[in-house]
Amino acid sequence: MPHKIQIPPFKIQGIKSKLVPLIKSVAEITPKMTWIEPFMGSGVVGLNVAFKNAIFADLNPHIINFYNHLKERKITAEKVSDFLYEQGALLAQNDIEHYYSIRDRFNKEFNPLDFLFLNRSCFNGMIRFNKNNKFNVPYGHKPKRFAKAYITKIVNQVKYIEYMIHTNNWIFLCQPFQETISLANENSFIYCDPPYIGRHVDYYDSWNVDNENELKICLIKSKAKFMLSTWDNNQYRANPYITTIWSDLEKITKEHFYFIGAKEDNRNSMIEALLTNYVIKTQEKEINPKSEQISLF
Repeated sequence: MPHKIQIPPFKIQGIKSKLVPLIKSVAEITPKMTWIEPFMGSGVVGLNVAFKNAIFADLNPHIINFYNHLKERKITAEKVSDFLYEQGALLAQNDIEHYYSIRDRFNKEFNPLDFLFLNRSCFNGMIRFNKNNKFNVPYGHKPKRFAKAYITKIVNQVKYIEYMIHTNNWIFLCQPFQETISLANENSFIYCDPPYIGRHVDYYDSWNVDNENELKICLIKSKAKFMLSTWDNNQYRANPYITTIWSDLEKITKEHFYFIGAKEDNRNSMIEALLTNYVIKTQEKEINPKSEQISLF
């Protein structure tokens, strides 16, 4: 029976939870190797794939800060529970005014618990910042969002991460991908999920072709085995960088259905690609389970 995929407490667009089983099956990592993830995002991949030693990094300081607070026991699952019950009750009572009061407070103090609250109550669970590093996602207009079952779900997610952080040698860093990849050696496995060019608009995810080229150079210099997640093609176009910058790598693809909203007409097929610098040991290089779907929100 497949292991349950552990979902982190933060909602992020494009989260790779549905790709975790495939990534885990083709990642050539052993318990003695160090998992290195320069673009951590929510952390869902490493949370399910990494072993004893891992380095997670991202340019977004707020998720890194939250996980470091867990590691240092400044935040616990119990504190998360108390905070969400308290703030959820205030949201139910004061609705939009309370959301924006928390958003204003977070943009001044950057409290990691406020960040979690905003992520779970903002519009479509987005994480977006303006050029001044201010969280600017509007309210999701669900004043009764924090029901008991919803809070329990989030707290259980935090509990699992607490356990993994405190029983393993996991490090969380806020730094550019170049610095993170420079920590790798032949006994490392690097998993990269960089922003898709032209699809990310927040400050932390600015990305262009120069970044893509530099990422390739850094990975080759590292001498480590590595895997890159990217998009292969959709009904409109193909990713040109797979046949240019990344043309010398192995590739395995999988079809998913992304959808926005509840209407089936809004669903769009996307072929995702995993690129590696080693031979992928699987009989099928293309996996298309059309029954699986990934929601953008």
